[in-house]
Amino acid sequence: MGSDAIALNTIPDNVRVLPDPLDPRLTLAVVGIDQTGQAAHSKVVVERALTIFLNAQEIVTAMTIGDYPEELAIGFLLNQGMLLADDTITGIDYDEELAVVVVRTERKTNYEEKLRKKTQTSGCAQGTAFGDLMDVIEGITLPDAELRTSWLYRLTSRINTLPSLYLEAGAIHGAVLCQRDEPIAYMEDVGRHNAVDKIAGYMHRHGIGGADKIFYTTGRLTSEMVIKTVRMGIPVLISRSGFTAWGVELARKTGLTLIGRARGKRFLALSGAERIRFDQDLSYVGEESVKHRRKAAQSDD
Repeated sequence: MGSDAIALNTIPDNVRVLPDPLDPRLTLAVVGIDQTGQAAHSKVVVERALTIFLNAQEIVTAMTIGDYPEELAIGFLLNQGMLLADDTITGIDYDEELAVVVVRTERKTNYEEKLRKKTQTSGCAQGTAFGDLMDVIEGITLPDAELRTSWLYRLTSRINTLPSLYLEAGAIHGAVLCQRDEPIAYMEDVGRHNAVDKIAGYMHRHGIGGADKIFYTTGRLTSEMVIKTVRMGIPVLISRSGFTAWGVELARKTGLTLIGRARGKRFLALSGAERIRFDQDLSYVGEESVKHRRKAAQSDD
């Protein structure tokens, strides 16, 4: 298989990113009433508006939890095809009080015409794609990367038990950049598209390539999710949730290995099954504990 021919990039420990569920800026303590009529203490995830500019042009206002604004802005612009991989970024200015992040480039940009053509995607919180969705993946060839089931099972187990905002407060999606069976960067947000864009921005800022990586998401495997993964050059996409027909079609067209409903011992591959090496004895794989089941264990949301 092709993965043995793909050199593994060494990722320094000081650029690895994991969630900080105890960051007081990301959750709010609330008191409500439970089904017995008694006071119930809980935490809820905070949503904030963040307006993204590219040079002097306002691009979009996203609802986000507020962490990693620079990565979110860069990743969003990359995944929309507005920021090019070889663009020189001359500055990133973030004003927390104004909730604005400005990405500045040497290349002069004007996307007024592209911004007129909007597609409301199936992303949480109404994700928006600008221009022609297919433009971003035309001409991209993904590497013929092997996936071992031993990596898949170790990854899903590790990701489920990592500290996260989901375990702290729920109502949030996660996106994880992985190398074989090791999580490298774990981003969370109220919309899965935001979490994906943060990973794209993280990869760009640290010069991390996608050829030897695996991408994991808690969200549905929609066309938008497939397009963004292909755009990042990552050959394997795994989710604990289900699929859409167009997501499967695009994965097969681009050579993306697409695996969904990955929970406990189970998974379903609808694209790239020929690249999977079944090297894990299932008798040694446990089922998910109730504590670590996300909502997608009950639905494909």
